[in-house]
Amino acid sequence: MDLFADFGTWFAGGIALAVIIVIFKTARVVPQKSNFVVERLGKYSRTLDSGFHLLIPFIDKVAYTHTLKEEVIDVAQQACITRDNIQVGIDGVMYIQVIDAHKASYGVDNYRNAASQLAQTTMRSVIGQTDLDKTFEERAKINEEVVRALDEAATPWGIKVLRYEVSDIELPNSIKDALEQQMRAERERRAAIAKSEGERQAMINVSEGQKQEVINLSEGEKLKQINEAEGRAEEIQLIATATAEGLRKIAEAIQTPGGKDAVSLRIAEQYVKEFGNLAKTNNTLILPAELSNVGGAVAGLAEVLKHGKS
Repeated sequence: MDLFADFGTWFAGGIALAVIIVIFKTARVVPQKSNFVVERLGKYSRTLDSGFHLLIPFIDKVAYTHTLKEEVIDVAQQACITRDNIQVGIDGVMYIQVIDAHKASYGVDNYRNAASQLAQTTMRSVIGQTDLDKTFEERAKINEEVVRALDEAATPWGIKVLRYEVSDIELPNSIKDALEQQMRAERERRAAIAKSEGERQAMINVSEGQKQEVINLSEGEKLKQINEAEGRAEEIQLIATATAEGLRKIAEAIQTPGGKDAVSLRIAEQYVKEFGNLAKTNNTLILPAELSNVGGAVAGLAEVLKHGKS
């Protein structure tokens, strides 16, 4: 009885284990952003999306599992020859994503390694068509060309190449020294140009200042002469007006009663005064014969005024 009891226990345990195995083989839960490729008797059957799925035990088998997330693959450094025959070492980073789990399973043995190798060969081809200077200046263009070539070649593999970035460009020491000398010469050239431009601008500014100073001085001199001329003209006009006014008043005074006598007296006074001044400034004095007849001289002047009136 004990033997039969032990056998029953073992049999029940085996059945339980078989049930667990069957359940494990039958029920599958696919995580989010993942695909499972199922084979039935060694042949592709279907692709399982995220969620709960039931398989036929011992007939269906999950042959491949793929993540649909974006993957980052480091592309190892490789030696490339530029168009101007300079050897450089380039490594990069590639971003890919599985878009077809069936093609990714059966289109290529290892799509990650295949994409990495393809990126290296494509980079060598692109760099071979580019000069060394352009590899630094047109890095974005190089990345675009690599992505385009990789994406076209990787389509049968069920993957999409999203981006490729050149992470580092290693140059030989001799090229580094030459580039440093070139950059140093370029900096010195720019400094010399900047200095000469500054000196040129300074000279232009000085000459412009001198020019403006001369213009301002000439304008000031011109205004000064104009003001002086206007002042002299106004002075002459005022003097002429005053003289004319004085003469007019003298003529009116002459016509008044006793005016002629007053004029004669005034003339006599001026005559005597000027004659006295003449005697003061000269050592030798020639006296006119009619000096004693001052009245005659005054009468002659009065006669002149009379004829001037007529």
